[in-house]
Amino acid sequence: MTKKQKKVRNRILVVLVIFIVLLVLDKTGLLDPVPEIAKFIIYLIPYIIIGYDVIRKAAINISHGQVFDENFLMMIATFGAFGIREYSEALAVMLFYQVGELFQSYAVGKSRQSISDLMSIAPETANIIREDGSVEETDPESVSVGDTLLVRAGEKIPVDGVVVEGESFIDTAALTGESVPRRATVGDQVISGCINGEGILKVRVEKDYENSTVAKILELVENASNKKSRMENFITRFARYYTPVVTIGAVLLAVLPPLFTDIVFADSIRRACIFLIVSCPCALVISVPLGFFGGIGASSRNGVLVKGSNFLEAAAGIDTVVFDKTGTITKGEFKVGEIYPSSSVDITKDQLLEMAAYGEALSNHPIARSILQCYKEKTGSEPDLSAIDEGSSKEIAGNGVSTILQGKELKVGKEKFAGAKSGIGLLDEAAGTVVHVSYDGQYLGAIVIEDAIKEGISEGIASLYDLGVKRAVMLTGDNKDIAQHVADKVGINDVMAGLLPADKVAAVEKMLSKEDNGNRLAFVGDGINDAPVLMRADVGFAMGSLGSDAAIEAADIVIMDDDIRKISSVIRIARKTVRIVRENIVFALAVKFIILVLGALGLTTMWLAVFGDVGVAVIAILNSMRTLKTK
Repeated sequence: MTKKQKKVRNRILVVLVIFIVLLVLDKTGLLDPVPEIAKFIIYLIPYIIIGYDVIRKAAINISHGQVFDENFLMMIATFGAFGIREYSEALAVMLFYQVGELFQSYAVGKSRQSISDLMSIAPETANIIREDGSVEETDPESVSVGDTLLVRAGEKIPVDGVVVEGESFIDTAALTGESVPRRATVGDQVISGCINGEGILKVRVEKDYENSTVAKILELVENASNKKSRMENFITRFARYYTPVVTIGAVLLAVLPPLFTDIVFADSIRRACIFLIVSCPCALVISVPLGFFGGIGASSRNGVLVKGSNFLEAAAGIDTVVFDKTGTITKGEFKVGEIYPSSSVDITKDQLLEMAAYGEALSNHPIARSILQCYKEKTGSEPDLSAIDEGSSKEIAGNGVSTILQGKELKVGKEKFAGAKSGIGLLDEAAGTVVHVSYDGQYLGAIVIEDAIKEGISEGIASLYDLGVKRAVMLTGDNKDIAQHVADKVGINDVMAGLLPADKVAAVEKMLSKEDNGNRLAFVGDGINDAPVLMRADVGFAMGSLGSDAAIEAADIVIMDDDIRKISSVIRIARKTVRIVRENIVFALAVKFIILVLGALGLTTMWLAVFGDVGVAVIAILNSMRTLKTK
């Protein structure tokens, strides 16, 4: 609890004790001999103690022209109760209203905590290593691209950069929700806001503070509350018209019945007070935004940033998810997939890989590096360059590499370049970039180089289908065979290949035109070329860890650790949030309507009116807080 909340709690406890004592005295008849004016003062003192801030707020709002709000309703209702000498009811209304307000304040604080925890990731200082080797402590905003920073154990990484010296484990929990620290060594990228767990790192700055991950996250969090859902906008408009209407209704209820029926003014004023108390829209005005805020908080704890409650509401209706391939489903990194030795030569897979590694030993091409990496992983060593005639090595652009190994020509590259016979039947089950190998004019076989599929993709796609998502689509600029191969591996049931960025937008437009009302289409991407599609989709998901700044800027929801499995988590949280908000709206309106009708007919008491206001608000708030517990 905050200091302010504790102060309100103490006031409530003091007045609650006084109220119980007065209630006992009243019910036992011990207050009957007390003069009316003295009884009025006895109840007025605890009323002022507990309600002075409500009266002050109402007066300030009235002076600013904002008459109709819950403070005004509580003030008028309790003044009316005092006017008809219902002192205990007036004190009870104000007391339990403050209990509800305290409960609301505490609940909002709890839901804000999940998001405000993110605010603490902002680093306070940065240690710049100067040319003379000295270390200067400065503000992170003063750091420039190219500077070298010293990050000690336990310190936050101030800006995005690359490790140039040292090795450590980085705690990314605040950003990604991932509890397992990540190992960082020389050459690895590190992002701002993470904590250096152990050891000392020297980091070369790649982005200034304004463009670093932590600054962008804080900006997203700060702006999230400005983007309201349709339900929140409805409640805001509803309260704007609802409160004046019920206030006018209460005045008519107090004045008209005594003029046209035998109901006395005291009874009609009591009914009007009940009408005012019950009509207070606290339960709706508080619980609806609180529910969405809790949903956004639950998402942030899972390492997912939702830029506004409107996007969380839209995510609840997703039934089609469209994926970019490279960088989203695949890592955009080449790796050796399948190895196919020729059946006409006595050669094993390991021997074929070794020959390819010798052929690619002097090349810097990404495909060459993937073959060398695979060879190193299998053997633990690099190819012996002494066996190669380095002067004879030639790289023919678009075809492959030719070199002399032990006096004989070794070719690694395309089918015709390596002298492979067409239709050899080796690659019917594979799709990827195919590298053929020949030695001394004899064809040895082929190696398929694949774009590595990210971990957890298959589980992520399967979990979407489990949630009832009807369609998963992959859009890619790759050829159809490669695209279909990747889609089959991860479980995607629809593929559109050979697309340019403009074609991707057109494809999404076409799918959007076929969507039924209430259903939403989500697009998941990471690159600069995905930004137009992310903006066009109903809900855009961006990969935050490795994604481009343009994609993160254009997206509605950012997955901080690139784990596609978290899309289903967000949809689950969104659906639960929307369901809880709807429950609150229906429950609050139904209970209030029933008590309003009973109160207008004189069939209820102020105690039930208190429940209709404070009780319903507390129940709705408790229900809203369930969104925070979504796993």
